[in-house]
Amino acid sequence: MSGQEHDQTDFGFERVRWQDKAGRVRAVFDSVVDRYDLMNDLMSGGAHRLWKRFALSMTGLRPGMRALDVAGGTGDLAAGLARQVGRSGLVILSDINAAMLAHGRDRLINEGCVRNTLCVQANAECLPFTPGTFDCITIGFGLRNVTDKARALASMYSALKSGGRLLVLEFSKPVNPAVASLYDSYSFSLLPRLGQLVAGDGDSYRYLAESIRRHPDQETLRSMMITAGFEQCTYHNLMGGIVAVHRGYRI
Repeated sequence: MSGQEHDQTDFGFERVRWQDKAGRVRAVFDSVVDRYDLMNDLMSGGAHRLWKRFALSMTGLRPGMRALDVAGGTGDLAAGLARQVGRSGLVILSDINAAMLAHGRDRLINEGCVRNTLCVQANAECLPFTPGTFDCITIGFGLRNVTDKARALASMYSALKSGGRLLVLEFSKPVNPAVASLYDSYSFSLLPRLGQLVAGDGDSYRYLAESIRRHPDQETLRSMMITAGFEQCTYHNLMGGIVAVHRGYRI
């Protein structure tokens, strides 16, 4: 690999300078933040709520525990975590994007999750928390937007307590070729049109579709988690692999 190639990374199907990706991703989410939740409902037919509910069922959290939602966006996972840890626990919602984090903070306030939650603007690649702080860390539909995924996984590993777990909810690779073909048609034809119609930004939703295709498949991500130090790494396919939940533990 040449030095020039080494200095570049994927931004959807485009190659950009490594140091430019975070800013490009930030611009995407700045553009869609006001319609983000509505678009999630429309894109998935509401299924994203079931996927997140499934991920929450795997946290193992009990009252009094501590959890972190990385790249938590508009706060729906964080709100679920807050209900699990109760008033004696703590949930931190983090996101690199200030606009998304503000939206998530508003949701937590509206849902009465104020006493046991904090919001922190943070980069997933270098989380500003004391090692061994959290019983559970979640990242939902955010890892594919991170520039250095291996570094982010290592940072999350460090922030977990011994016995703590990481849950990665993310779009993945359909296991059925027929489903994959239909999914491609939807992603690259209908999704950008829907984004243009509802959010006024077809290009950002075209990037989101492309970023899904560039994200590591189920086995590759599992291997990356193992390399980062996680043990007992498994994944559960949802909707035939369109979405997967990966789980790994810090032993």
